[in-house]
Amino acid sequence: MTHYTKPLARLVEEFQKLPGIGPKSAQRMAFQILKMPAHEVRKFSDAILEAKEKIKYCRHCFNMSSENPCEICTDDRRNHSIICVVAETRDLIALEKTREYKGSYHVLQGLISPLDGITPEDLRIKELIERLQNEKTEEIILAINPSVEGEATSMYLTKLIKPSGVKISRIAFGLPVGSELEYVDEITLARALEGRREV
Repeated sequence: MTHYTKPLARLVEEFQKLPGIGPKSAQRMAFQILKMPAHEVRKFSDAILEAKEKIKYCRHCFNMSSENPCEICTDDRRNHSIICVVAETRDLIALEKTREYKGSYHVLQGLISPLDGITPEDLRIKELIERLQNEKTEEIILAINPSVEGEATSMYLTKLIKPSGVKISRIAFGLPVGSELEYVDEITLARALEGRREV
């Protein structure tokens, strides 16, 4: 990036580290930041720093939150005997937007992916099994993307959980294989939740 002045080159490089941001998008973002008034840039950088410093993982469900345990785990209006298992917090947020689900969650913080070196031990599976042993759980809902990694993770979890006698269901997908939960509209996601089936 010798055609940029050094501070601009560094800014573009930092934006390129974000997922889905290529060189042109990074350049556009960098130039947009430079056009903003200094107080707006400060607010933007403060928001990033505050989020990084204050947001942690809930010690119970591993959702990202500034509270510990998180707001969902401490909400006594929710049905805590049902646990919806998701890969990432962004999937939890997508399900919450439907306003259809009133149970609790467990965030795995990823999916099994041997090609990427991600094994079951790298995920929050052990903690999920501990919850099943220590809590009165009636149902586990697997709300995991229908990708190769998602299928492998769902099959692994099903084999682990089945012997406990807890009902296991999987949300129905009217979605193409390989799609991401966070990009699905609320109505489709709500229907998928309603149409879940036992595995």
